[in-house]
Amino acid sequence: MLIGFIANLVIFILLLIALARTARTGWSLSRRVLIGLVIGVIFGIILQSIYGLNNAQLKKSIEWFNIVGNGYVLLLQMIVMPLVFASILSAVARLHSASSLGKISTITIGILLFTTLIAAFVGVMMVNLFGLSAEGLVQGSAESARLSAIETNYMSKVADMSVPQLVLSFIPKNPFADLTGANPTSIISVVIFAAFLGAAAIRLMKDNPEKGKGVISAIDTLQAWVMKLVRLVILLTPYGVLALMTKVAATSNAEDILKLLAFIVASYLGLAIMFCVHGLLLGLSGINPLRFFSKVMPVLTFAFTSRSSAASIPLNIEALTERIGVPQSIAGFAASFGATIGQNGCAGLYPAMLATMVAPTVGINPLDPVWIATLVGIVTLSSIGVAGVGGGATFAALIVLPTMGLPVTLVALLISIEPLIDMGRTALNVNGAMTAATITSQILHETDKSVFESDNDKELTNS
Repeated sequence: MLIGFIANLVIFILLLIALARTARTGWSLSRRVLIGLVIGVIFGIILQSIYGLNNAQLKKSIEWFNIVGNGYVLLLQMIVMPLVFASILSAVARLHSASSLGKISTITIGILLFTTLIAAFVGVMMVNLFGLSAEGLVQGSAESARLSAIETNYMSKVADMSVPQLVLSFIPKNPFADLTGANPTSIISVVIFAAFLGAAAIRLMKDNPEKGKGVISAIDTLQAWVMKLVRLVILLTPYGVLALMTKVAATSNAEDILKLLAFIVASYLGLAIMFCVHGLLLGLSGINPLRFFSKVMPVLTFAFTSRSSAASIPLNIEALTERIGVPQSIAGFAASFGATIGQNGCAGLYPAMLATMVAPTVGINPLDPVWIATLVGIVTLSSIGVAGVGGGATFAALIVLPTMGLPVTLVALLISIEPLIDMGRTALNVNGAMTAATITSQILHETDKSVFESDNDKELTNS
């Protein structure tokens, strides 16, 4: 038993070393992350084929692999608050006036919520089209443990909140506590706090230019510092993805995946439809959708493999400014807000699909127009403040289902396929933020078309 465990650990370390050596080839980070994903899946499948699902050696090996995988996730969680705070603060402070903030925020948030509304409706239609229902899904020991953890970590914080109370919880009465992630809605509270600080910097710049310049300089330094921190963590993505995908492939039950295959297909069809919706909206704003997607593909690839909307913020901003021609202020604002508000995949499509699947189990007709309209409205409103690192979709579902009077059991029942769907959801989240930024820039006539039309795209720092 010990020999097998040591062999697994040695092979895993050798794979990490081999992946590290690819950094010397000059390959982009996105390609190296994709390679890490493929290696992890293959290694995980091999381990499962050798040991089976419940082998003690495999479990012990995965526990050690988790040092890399879960360690990477914890580092992502570490950078979320400083990244969002610095990005929003810098984006707002770069504006010429507070009125510009009003225009940009109104248009950007409006687009994010509008596309989330469409995503929720698409989710309802996908479930009804495929005839999906939560009836017949069996809750095993893993699902029971997951549900218990969900109830402990999430339901105790959100179960007693009405929608108005949830909205009020966004206001940061103690921003320093929110910077520690003390509340379920801490991220949006940090966004609001940073926006107010940025607006105050604009006013200070007008009233006292000398002190204002000092503040702006300090904000720019803070953002540059935080971005360097983020890039240090992002460089670890290939190794984190390898470890995480090894665990997923080694511990996933093929039978469970096949049982939920219809849900996976319906989810990805819904995601594809939403990408088409984004393309249509971009076309209506005067942007060539095909050129847009080709320019932002490195960002989408990174989002897909890393499964983190927040970690994609720096690459998101860089692509918008260097490849699309969106001003830094709009790009920073939309990228940061898009990681916390109106996530089309995690906060729109997913909770709407879950609610529609659960509805028949409690005697609700999922085709009732009034019920659908209510669900779409609740999903859209609850999409405000969903975290941009793993767990956001779960949090969104835990707000929507109780608000609609539905049990939360299904959130745990889909544990076996969660990683498979989360990759696509994250890519859609990030594309929604970039779409909102681009359309906002178009509406305000701020887009540098020479940058967008150029075929000599700058190589993205993290791509």
